Amino acid sequence: MTGVAELSGTDRVVVVGAGLAGAQCALKLRQDGWRGRITLVGEETHAPYDRPPLSKDVLLGKADATTLDIDYGQLGIELLLGRRATGLAAGVLRTDGGDLPYDALVIATGATPRALPGAERAHLLHTLDDALALRALLRPGLRLVLVGAGWIGAEVSTAARQAGCEVTVVEAGPAPVPGALPAAVGTAMAAWYAEAGVELRCGVGVAAVEEGAVLLADGSHLAADEVVVGVGARPATGWLAGSGVELDAAGSVVVDERLRTGLPGVFAAGDCVSYPSARSGGRLAVQHWDHALQSGEAAAAAVLGADAPYDPVPYFWSEQFGRMVQYAGRHAEGDELLWRGSPQDAAWSVLWLRDGVPSALLAVDRPRDLTQGRKLIERGTAVDRALAADPSVPLKSAVAG
Repeated sequence: MTGVAELSGTDRVVVVGAGLAGAQCALKLRQDGWRGRITLVGEETHAPYDRPPLSKDVLLGKADATTLDIDYGQLGIELLLGRRATGLAAGVLRTDGGDLPYDALVIATGATPRALPGAERAHLLHTLDDALALRALLRPGLRLVLVGAGWIGAEVSTAARQAGCEVTVVEAGPAPVPGALPAAVGTAMAAWYAEAGVELRCGVGVAAVEEGAVLLADGSHLAADEVVVGVGARPATGWLAGSGVELDAAGSVVVDERLRTGLPGVFAAGDCVSYPSARSGGRLAVQHWDHALQSGEAAAAAVLGADAPYDPVPYFWSEQFGRMVQYAGRHAEGDELLWRGSPQDAAWSVLWLRDGVPSALLAVDRPRDLTQGRKLIERGTAVDRALAADPSVPLKSAVAG
């Protein structure tokens, strides 16, 4: 992997993708001393904004926008909105509004939600416009079917119930969040849906979205005034075909530990990236807010010649059904699972151990567990199993003797 040679004050850095990762990269480039041109290219017409509040504050009517507080004009950052990347050649970013030459390029085009085949009637929740359009539909008595009991499904269910909708969630997996958590943990979350008055149907897929109904794979129908699909996202990297930028099987941009692609002067950050993690013992593709923020900053540092590897402890949070759910690290199959408290408790945690060392932690309304567990993961500190499984013992006090 190669990086940027010496850049001069007259050179141009182009950041393609105006989400959090791209905006943060442009901001840090200027704040950390880059004096040349910076161009931030975004496909949407909105100024860069924060996405997590879309399924919370925007859907609930608490906010109409989540624009990032960055003064691009004052910083001398050229903001090109409504411009879609269409291709990449040596030293040139191709867009539907013309070619943009660059001396260094940061790819930060993020991810796009997966749609169900033939589900044109269904809604997706990814952009500000998506959130505003869905909010306008939510009303008491509306029959809403959500496809997918992942993080987005739970958060939209929370907002929809507060708006008085009748909500049914359909999940093909055996329990909520099947792609991210073991069934035992997901099953513990299933009770939250019932408490909130949401009907949850697991173990059944969706065959089609029809007029006024959802056809399930078992042949039954669910009445639906509106349908929202939340079944994950894929990297928005199709425009890189033929560019020479290496993509993995999932479509993520393959980078090294300094977020460099195999093309000279081309870096990548955010949801579209697969990076090597010595901490996790493999490559990671993370599609969460904290990663977008940190990798955007790290890409800026790499463009400026920093030599520090990018390998933070992944972190994610979700507000659902009146609970704060936080996750740090990355567990793997074969890791030992320890419960800290019972899922019947108001607050509980799950800790994963790999050879006695915490690899991940899920905390439900236990912020202290999250803070202390994250530090143990970061430092690779072994813990005493018995102490770590006792919810009355602070995790920082569960360190093995």
